[in-house]
Amino acid sequence: MKILVINSGSSSIKYKLYEVTGDNHDFKVLAQGGADRIGISGASVDCKREGEHREHIYLDLPDHKKAINAIFKLLTDPEKNTLRSLGDLSGVGHRVVHGGEDFSKSVLINGDVVKAIRDNSVLAPLHNPPNLMGIQAIHELEPTMKQVAVFDTAIHQTMPPKAYLYGLPKTQYTTHKIRRYGFHGTSHGYVAAQAAEALGKPLEELKLITCHLGNGSSITAFEGGKSVDTSMGMTPLAGILMGTRSGDLDPYIPLHIMQTQDMTVDQVSSLMNKQGGLLGLCGNRDMRDTMEGYRKGLEGCTQAIEKFVYEVQKYIGAYAAALNGVDGIVFTAGIGENERTVRKLILENFTYLGLKMDDAANEANETVITTAESKVAALVIHTDEEKVIASDTFDILNA
Repeated sequence: MKILVINSGSSSIKYKLYEVTGDNHDFKVLAQGGADRIGISGASVDCKREGEHREHIYLDLPDHKKAINAIFKLLTDPEKNTLRSLGDLSGVGHRVVHGGEDFSKSVLINGDVVKAIRDNSVLAPLHNPPNLMGIQAIHELEPTMKQVAVFDTAIHQTMPPKAYLYGLPKTQYTTHKIRRYGFHGTSHGYVAAQAAEALGKPLEELKLITCHLGNGSSITAFEGGKSVDTSMGMTPLAGILMGTRSGDLDPYIPLHIMQTQDMTVDQVSSLMNKQGGLLGLCGNRDMRDTMEGYRKGLEGCTQAIEKFVYEVQKYIGAYAAALNGVDGIVFTAGIGENERTVRKLILENFTYLGLKMDDAANEANETVITTAESKVAALVIHTDEEKVIASDTFDILNA
């Protein structure tokens, strides 16, 4: 069985083509790539097949339909034999950012699902519309193709009201659906399951705190295999300091800026989403550049790293209290998987939990980076959100 995974953005599309084989349902990546600068000059598509150099083609891509069609042409190139035809595809899995309260799991896409995704666009105006563009483009090109929606928010639907409600008049939730939703759900769920496997215990018996640390970052508390709290809120702006996002703020700050600096809603949104975070504090949005400045002793970079580390520590500490203990702290995504110094700085505040770092294991990027006698395990798990989407698509198509 062959499954295509699509992550459709406003001006780009990323994809991975999987082949599922064997009784154990092994997922092998046959090809991966994307389309870039859709609707902009200099658009291109690319494809990387196993054992081959990346193929890169510049062409006019005025919309998502043309981009999807260009990807299909790359995958069905008769000289490459990746797909003989689109008939080789069993289905397509899509990342959809916001499912609101409508979806607590992945679903086969139909008219009602499309309507719900569109209705939830008010909660994710930058993400859901382009997600829908990818779905619609494939439907127009291949009307009978089965498509599956996998939602970033779905796993967090297990949160109790005490975690997802805000201190606003209840009608803001009941009528306008203003609540904490959380994101990065496919990543958090995947690494939690992988951590349980690494620890040799059932996920349902563990209390875990998963730290998805990248350009966008969020932290989730798992108890009994379920998400019970997460740092992002109604939108992905909430939580810890990120690459360009401010993270948590005094809620009056945006109003104060609008009143005193004559800024519009759109300008303040840009300030918090695109000009804040690491970029706002030190001029670097990339953690690698920020760490380079930190090692050189640059004040702005030092403040940014200290702020980032401190906020992660606060969330871990809060969730350890909320869970009444923790068995494992999991690091994943670009920063979590690669920045050894950041992990060490974060974990040095948790000796009170009985956590003992294994510095050599941390430097070697091993899976478990704490000592055997440590009462709390710290782990580094490579996330694979595309594989989660492919797996959910496979399960639904075979249901």
